[in-house]
Amino acid sequence: MPSSPAPTAEERARRIKLIIFDVDGVLTDGGIWIFPAPAPSQTTGDHAAQMESKGGYALSSASMVEAKGFNAHDGTGISLARLGGMKCAIITKRISETVALRARDLRLEYVYMGQAYKMHSVREIMAKENLSLEEIAYVGDDVIDLPVMRVCGFAVAVANARQNVKDEAHYVTPHEGGQGAARDAIEFILDAKGILTETIERYIDERNPLPASMDIGKGGI
Repeated sequence: MPSSPAPTAEERARRIKLIIFDVDGVLTDGGIWIFPAPAPSQTTGDHAAQMESKGGYALSSASMVEAKGFNAHDGTGISLARLGGMKCAIITKRISETVALRARDLRLEYVYMGQAYKMHSVREIMAKENLSLEEIAYVGDDVIDLPVMRVCGFAVAVANARQNVKDEAHYVTPHEGGQGAARDAIEFILDAKGILTETIERYIDERNPLPASMDIGKGGI
């Protein structure tokens, strides 16, 4: 009896309820800046100590701080994902106050730093959200992401990911990491669900509410 054809990228994307992003090379272009600075916050220091034996990496010097650049288009994408009924998470090996600040700014539902073995975090999220692997998308760029990408429902590689990562992805974004790749992944999923245009209009309405006098539906200009 012939086997069933593998689901298409669109079919996989329709099932997604949670999107997980790597950070370096996905939400950023992979560049890491090290600056002389005051000691890192106690929160970051405590987190680094907790993850010391779990493969995470953090700057321990009191004279340096790590900085990264993020893309505003990706931030809008996170808002679109939320309006489209999905939750978002990041899982990264490094521990960074910059990542913590950006995650708080975007109000991400789950943030895991210092995670060398990312499936541990994925399993924890699955248990908390009562999700199956088929309902999870993962966006990555390097070999550390492959264990999750190989088992999740929708594996996404950014345009400048390592070739062996692209080879195992269900979808490769048009843009590179840090240049709107996360937005590409989110919009592909929303489009596959048939709600991209509707979600964009909801986003516009929430940020630009018309005054009553300008409400076209009520006779305004």
